[in-house]
Parts: sequence; C-alpha cells; structure tokens
Amino acid sequence: MDEKPFETMNVIPFVDIMLVLLTIVLTTSSFIATGKIPINLPQASASPQDRDHPTTIEVTARDQMFLNGQPTTLATLRTELERVDRQTQMVIRADRDITLQRFIDVADLLKQLSFAKVAVQTKAGS
Repeated sequence: MDEKPFETMNVIPFVDIMLVLLTIVLTTSSFIATGKIPINLPQASASPQDRDHPTTIEVTARDQMFLNGQPTTLATLRTELERVDRQTQMVIRADRDITLQRFIDVADLLKQLSFAKVAVQTKAGS
C-alpha cells in the first residue's frame, strides 16, 4: 500500500470549532452587558453613597424611559409609582442630552406623588 503525502489540510473541522468558540464568547459576553442602559450622565462633585436599594428612573437620549430597567412611559410611570411607599429612595438617571422638559416632567411627577427622597445620579467631575 502506497500512502499519499499530505498535500492539503482539511480546514472544515477547524472552522466548526472556531464557530462554536465564537458562539460561546458572544453568549457569555451578552450576559455580562445585560441590564445596562447606556446613559451619558452629567458631572457633579462627589456625594456620599446611600446603601439602600433605590428605585431607579432612567431617561435615555432617545427619549426612552425605564423604571428599574423596565421600559415605561410617563403615564404608566405614574400608575406604577402610586403603589410605591413615599419614603422609598428615588434616583433619576437622565442622559445629559435629554430636553430639560423631559427631566422636569419626571421630577414634577415625583413631587406630585410626594416622594421625600429624590436624587439625581451624576458622574464625578474631573
């Protein structure tokens, strides 16, 4: 029996393995980034952090609103916040590029519902 020398290498199994590895990397990286809503926060001086788990209202630059990471509108935000204790700490995370009116709408809603602990999240200035 004469054996032929290796003239070419079969790369199909190698491609299959690389596609499986790519799938694993993409799947695990999406778990890491889940729950992060991209918001470009304005800057302010640092303030002490409160250790409680506050209720978070986020407003993105695309005029989307989220309550604790769940999409909402201003009308549904009112009905959801009416069921929350008034002593709950509320944090507003608003993108620096939103209109002032959108921010005022959210702040006014919290004032109308008599929330006592309201904060605006910013990032530390340089």
